[in-house]
Amino acid sequence: MLLSAEHLSFTFGTKPLLQDVSLYLNPGDKLGIIGINGTGKSTLLRILAGKLPPDAGILSRNPNVQVSFLAQNPVMHDEMTVLEQVFAEFPPEFRALNEYEAVTMLTRLGIADTAQRIGALSGGQRKRVALAAALVHPADILILDEPTNHLDSDMILWLEQRLIAFTGGLVMVTHDRYFLERVVTGIAELSRGTLACYEANYSRYLALKAQQAEMAEASERKRQAVLRREYQWVIRGCQARTTKSKERLDRYETLKNRQGPQYDESVQLAAMSSRLGKKIVSLENVSFSYPGRPVIRDFSCRIGRDDRIGIVGRNGAGKSTLLNLLAGRLAPDSGTYELGSTVKIGYFTQEGRELDPDLRVYDFIRAIAAEVRTDEGTFSASQMLERFLFDAALQYTQIGRLSGGERRRLYLLSILMEAPNLLLLDEPTNDLDITTLSILEDYLESFPGPVIAVAHDRYFLDRLADEIWEVRDTGQIAEYTGNFSDYLRKRPAPEAEKPRPAPKSAPEPPKPQKLRFSFNEQREYATIEQDIAALEADAARCEREAEAACTDYVRLEALTAEKAALEQKLSEKMDRWVYLSELADRIAAQQP
Repeated sequence: MLLSAEHLSFTFGTKPLLQDVSLYLNPGDKLGIIGINGTGKSTLLRILAGKLPPDAGILSRNPNVQVSFLAQNPVMHDEMTVLEQVFAEFPPEFRALNEYEAVTMLTRLGIADTAQRIGALSGGQRKRVALAAALVHPADILILDEPTNHLDSDMILWLEQRLIAFTGGLVMVTHDRYFLERVVTGIAELSRGTLACYEANYSRYLALKAQQAEMAEASERKRQAVLRREYQWVIRGCQARTTKSKERLDRYETLKNRQGPQYDESVQLAAMSSRLGKKIVSLENVSFSYPGRPVIRDFSCRIGRDDRIGIVGRNGAGKSTLLNLLAGRLAPDSGTYELGSTVKIGYFTQEGRELDPDLRVYDFIRAIAAEVRTDEGTFSASQMLERFLFDAALQYTQIGRLSGGERRRLYLLSILMEAPNLLLLDEPTNDLDITTLSILEDYLESFPGPVIAVAHDRYFLDRLADEIWEVRDTGQIAEYTGNFSDYLRKRPAPEAEKPRPAPKSAPEPPKPQKLRFSFNEQREYATIEQDIAALEADAARCEREAEAACTDYVRLEALTAEKAALEQKLSEKMDRWVYLSELADRIAAQQP
């Protein structure tokens, strides 16, 4: 067993987040933790990672087990470079051995300039640097809090494959339902301080939950039927006796006091919108550039009343810029932008509006609107907050004391309280729990106006979109009919996007070129066997020193990490030796 957590309890202020929670992790286990925002998922991860002591309970793991932790909001040093931040917790020797892997990973995550300062990065870029630091760590246990936030769809697919191949133990909080379907082997649902574990992926978990709910409802129907019968007996009394059966009365009281099945509350959304005319938003031959880089080139569109558009593309391609052009927040360099006179835009941005941490939740919403009219009637600010799971206690709590997910939910409510008739959503799925996401998706399907969303949540785009716009690095925007899965099937392979030169007439067959080593390959081949021998000797030395340091856990941990790094480098060097040896044989074979 890699990790064992038994009877954990933790209270935040007066709110009990964890009550008698137990969890066990073996090699190969991949556990996804879900639950509504504010239930304590991030707190549980911090306790499991050893970053936060529990109020009660026992957390144990073998001292040789390496743990790598990605926090929801990682603490970083603004003055460090990207590479310095990635290796901040490692000795210089580890950086020397793993710098190439880290640079490759950062490039894959959209951070090409590894010499730039952390202070110059956006929030999403900082989270991706922290993810690279967590993944480059040689770990037996990965603990990841929202690893897919701020990743584009290609990055998510890459991370998905990497975690599927990971052989250690994985615990993560994520709201990406396709991730939960394809990566995890178990799901743990945190609700009211308790943890319910299921050996299942997401679809199997849903089936088990539905089965449990049916059984609980059947049991409750039976209890209510017995209660009705016994109640009639109690009020009628026995005709043959003056006293009632005490045992039967006790059974009745026990049955009456037994609690029925409990369910998590969910956000209640009702259509809140203003009248929308025929003219909404149109762009004609719009182009936009930042200094030295074109972002949008010659793009035209007319938004219709029932449009449901998903915007995808690589990070930094210009998706948020396109939303800002549609919202009228940016003026195009060329082309025309028109907005209908009746359009009222609700713009849900990545960063969110500035929320004063000292302001009470109720005061923040009350300042936007005292009441709002919906299809279900008129609701006050307090009633709307209750529908968004902010009870009386939370309504008079300072915003600074809310969890990240609760702040995101509050920001969403603030947008809807303004009764928009055009919704622009920039990464709306970040930090929202699965239950709220499902209800938001239902709401958007029936929203009486167009919805345009930048999102990397594949499940969300499959449910929402009937058209996908792909913003490419060239500034061109490709339009695809259908949802995200349709887009994946239709989009061209990367090679197909590159213009190919027209073939020449009657080309002559190329002459075979003579194989030979390059100058660097010749030098590498001459010394590679000595390099392999040196790596093998270093690995053997580490093993001997580790056996001698069996009681010095700090030294043993460092030697274990060093040996793993040496073995990785030795494996790569052996692959290279095989390639060069085969090339040498082929060169020798072509000699006359």
